[in-house]
This record gives sequence, C-alpha cells and structure tokens, in this order.
Amino acid sequence: MSAALDDAAALAAQLLARRWLPRSHPLVRRALIDTDIWTALSERLAAVGLRVIDNLYADHISVAMLRPAEVAVFGETGLAANNNLDLPRDGVALLVILWALIVLPKRQRQVARADAKGAGQEGQNEMFATDKPLPTAASVSPTLSYRSLLVDFGNQLGKKMRLDTNLKLLERNGFITRRGEDIAEGPLLDLLLDYDTLAPRILDGALADVLARTTDPLAAPALAQMRPSADAIPLSPEQDD
Repeated sequence: MSAALDDAAALAAQLLARRWLPRSHPLVRRALIDTDIWTALSERLAAVGLRVIDNLYADHISVAMLRPAEVAVFGETGLAANNNLDLPRDGVALLVILWALIVLPKRQRQVARADAKGAGQEGQNEMFATDKPLPTAASVSPTLSYRSLLVDFGNQLGKKMRLDTNLKLLERNGFITRRGEDIAEGPLLDLLLDYDTLAPRILDGALADVLARTTDPLAAPALAQMRPSADAIPLSPEQDD
C-alpha cells in the first residue's frame, strides 16, 4: 500500500471518529497540497457514501453524506425534514440567526483583509487557494453577546429556557462554542450551511428586517454595512465555477 493511501486512510479514520479536523492538522495540511492524498481520501470516503466538506473561509474540514447515501439512510421522508440532527424548529431558527450574525460579518472581514493585503503577496500554498491570502476564520470571526441575543430575539425563539436549551444543542453538534457570556463560531457553522443559498435569502429577504433589530455591538454595524452591497459578497470557491 502506498504512503499516499496510508495517509488517506488515517485521515479518513480521524474524520469519521472526530467529525471535523482543523486545517492546521498535519494530515489535513498534507492532503490540501497533495492531490494524490486528496483524491485517495475522496475515493475512500465515497466508497462508504461520504464526501469531504471543505471551505476556504472555514478553519476546519468535515464529512457529509453523498446524496445516494442520504436517500438510503434517511429515505424520502427524512430528506423532506428541515434537518437530520433532530433539532427542533426553534433550534433551526436560532441556527440560521447565529449563522447570519457570525458568518456574514466574518466573510466580509476575510475578503476585505485579503483585498487590503494586495495581490502582490503569495496566496495560500494549497490546491484550493485563491490568488489572495485569506485571514483565518478565528482571526476575524466575531463573537456574539448572549445577553444581546436574548434581548433581541428571545421572545421569537422561545424565551430564555428554550434559547439556552437550543444553544446547548448547537454547541453539542459543533455549530457554536461558548466563551463565558459570548457565543463564537464552531467548527461546522461555516461548513454545513450553504453560504450561496442562505446569504442572498437573508440579505435580500424578510429575514434582513428581523436581523436589523440586533443590538450586538459587533454584528449590528457589520450587517448594516452589508445590506446595501449584498451583490458584492463573493460566492464560495465551490460554487463560483
């Protein structure tokens, strides 16, 4: 067995065991610059109905089911559900709001800082790299005030008890992390939710008016700045082809 397949097998096993891995992980970094390892990893996962989830704007990679596997596992009824993590409806609503308040401002900062560095600098040394270096998610991802979230959206999300319960569910599933009274991006928040589907629906739809009520000191000005220039927000690399 070749070294490339050995690395791919080890990486596949770790992804299955841990659900996500940071891009800084030695095996992940190796796979991102070695097409043979990446191809072998994709083939091994595809053999069991899985695919790699990767996003230049996120600091982690993860795995998800291929569509035929989703049908086989969940059936048509399961695919018609709003999620397959058994999140209640108010939990899904909270997830979308947190995604909008965290990921949208983060993406704006990443692109702005990459532009500021100029095209003269070398990009990331990865096969998925763009022509401009992107700041890590951790360096630009905003944190949300729990108290502001409760005041701004508590009544719509079931008040404090339901909000606390659903925050624990989202944390357990890797969407968020808690830092005392603050809520931060988790490993899966910018991986499992489709930016190109959600961003225009939020910025150009009725949810934009709902989010405009946020008093969070970091999210509020960022969202206010983004709304007039929603068309300028870039597509993710996967969807830009």
